[in-house]
Amino acid sequence: MASVEECRAALGKLVAQFEEIDAADRAKHVVDRTVSCRITDLDMTFHGRIHQGRLEILDEPAGANSDIRLTMASDDLIRLVDGELDMARALLGGRVKIDASFGDLLRLRRLL
Repeated sequence: MASVEECRAALGKLVAQFEEIDAADRAKHVVDRTVSCRITDLDMTFHGRIHQGRLEILDEPAGANSDIRLTMASDDLIRLVDGELDMARALLGGRVKIDASFGDLLRLRRLL
């Protein structure tokens, strides 16, 4: 099980990876959304926002319900960000759950 600090570091790395996505692709597929990532084994939820083509990690929830909600174990978060776990396989295997609108799922698929 990864620590809270390791999860925060992984999310920081994810923000950096998000910024490496081609600006044209981000402009085409990124819309303003609130995001939460529930880490089941730490009983903790991280909150973020996709805003103006950037991914920001927030200290507090942006609202009552996030537009995109991810649920996973801490080790799976680390492995996903490090590229050791494929998102499609994680979803199909039930290791990662995403609760989002169909349109948001299509946009995420193009960015992940």
